Amino acid sequence: MSAIDEAEHDVVTRLRRHFGHRSFRHGQEQIVEAVLGGRDVLAVMPTGSGKSLGYQLPAVVLPGVTLVVSPLISLMKDQVDELNRRGIPSGALHSMLSSTARADVLHAVRSGTLRLLYVAPERFASHQFLQLLATLDVARFIVDEAHCVSEWGHDFRPDYRRLGEAAAACRRSDRSPGRPPIAAFTATATPEVRDDITALLGLSGPQLIVTGFDRPNIFLRVEQVGDAGEKDDLLPGLVRGRRALVYAATRKSVEAAAALLERSGVHAAAYHAGLEDGQRTNVQDRFAAGSLPVVCATNAFGMGIDRPDVEAVVHYAIPGSVEAYYQEIGRAGRDGRPATATLLWDYADVATREFLIDSPRRDKPGRHSGPRDEEETARRRALDHRKLQRMIEYAGASACLRAAILRYFGDNAAHEPCAACGNCRPDAVDAHEREIVRKILAGIARSGERYGRHRVSAMLLGEADDVPPALAALSTFGLLRDETADTLRGWIRSAVSAGLVAVSDNQYRTLSLTDLGRAFMHGRLPDAAIGRPIRRRRWAELRDVRDDRRYALKAQLSASARKFRLR
Repeated sequence: MSAIDEAEHDVVTRLRRHFGHRSFRHGQEQIVEAVLGGRDVLAVMPTGSGKSLGYQLPAVVLPGVTLVVSPLISLMKDQVDELNRRGIPSGALHSMLSSTARADVLHAVRSGTLRLLYVAPERFASHQFLQLLATLDVARFIVDEAHCVSEWGHDFRPDYRRLGEAAAACRRSDRSPGRPPIAAFTATATPEVRDDITALLGLSGPQLIVTGFDRPNIFLRVEQVGDAGEKDDLLPGLVRGRRALVYAATRKSVEAAAALLERSGVHAAAYHAGLEDGQRTNVQDRFAAGSLPVVCATNAFGMGIDRPDVEAVVHYAIPGSVEAYYQEIGRAGRDGRPATATLLWDYADVATREFLIDSPRRDKPGRHSGPRDEEETARRRALDHRKLQRMIEYAGASACLRAAILRYFGDNAAHEPCAACGNCRPDAVDAHEREIVRKILAGIARSGERYGRHRVSAMLLGEADDVPPALAALSTFGLLRDETADTLRGWIRSAVSAGLVAVSDNQYRTLSLTDLGRAFMHGRLPDAAIGRPIRRRRWAELRDVRDDRRYALKAQLSASARKFRLR
């Protein structure tokens, strides 16, 4: 066996031993080989595609410590905990460590027992830390979330500008002259940002690896709403019964969204910078452990959260850029299963984003250390306004949503229609919604096809008082207890319209399955023409109407409502 074959065999063996994988995901092997090869590397991979393996696996193979620059304490904590659990000695230096814990990490890295050391970019402002670097045998200098080095990136961090100089101060573990090889990783780099990363980190002839930006398992939707009330009506149904992240623009709206969900019977918690450290850690740990299904958060939550089974990401308000949106929706479906990303689009939310851009005190991590020069600040704000405008264009697009994102990042894979977004398939249901319909069909079948909507819904919801004992004893009793009666009735109507369910003509209006419905229930028909339940019209939908016919309709609705209240 040649030396190259032995090295490849060793990498695959360690992949199985330390990470439990029998093979690489798309793009991972190419990145691992590039990092091991000793060249500078710039890797652009979608969020959730496993890019961290691109430096973690080489760190196990290479002699010396791999230094990883990471922007968030939560990201460091999660990855270090997981690496140590896998038997890969790792540590982190950050502000939340006790003096004893910090001393333990420093002792471990000095003694050469750590394979990976995670540090925040702010750490490189410390002269003492730079002196420590010069004494370490550094195998690779890793820059995670490398878009933060660029002002064109959506999350510019001035401290990232120190990293090129810091890398130059490090000693190579193989004792060759010069600095250790640098490997920069990001999921959200446009061509302009890639050029910036190369120049500002001082990458030397880097090997550029771009694996593409498409996440085909994520169904993209934009739900246009008339006002905040309609948004609140929709939110619970988008996350109920799912593991989900809800992103909001401000701390106040985060708290409001979490409270709304709790009132609606959805277990949720808020996460933002205004909470105490212990509260944030508690929310993060419960979500990671699976005991908390929904988190409502500002944009900081989720970076580095290795929860593979997030089924839905909802934006309660428009994000500040396409890059931020792409990164946040990428936290869904990391296990490869179908997931849904929904943007609740209300143009009124734009004013909040504009306020956050123009405010002297930005409610974003790292903004407090931004440029102080007035001209530079004005230039930065103008750039942020342009980014917001691109996001507004995406939200209001009538063409393929997936193609719009891919074109933004310069991905040649963009094509339309994609058949997996709300614009290409306006009435399409996602995987979770299809499963609801299948469970309803199963409930109808198990009940002997002898009951109407009310009894079937009550049985599926687990409402024992509203069903006879025979239905309460079924295996489908309570199968959809996380849903609401209105939701089930809406999906039953959709199933009837799609020809999956028939309704009897007698007074009992019993439900039965059609042949098409049985095929869909048993999985023999992977898809069906199921339309999503029609949303109830709200007054806001009539607000901007100018013709007399619509105003007459509004008056008629008002009169009907008054009559109903008088009964």
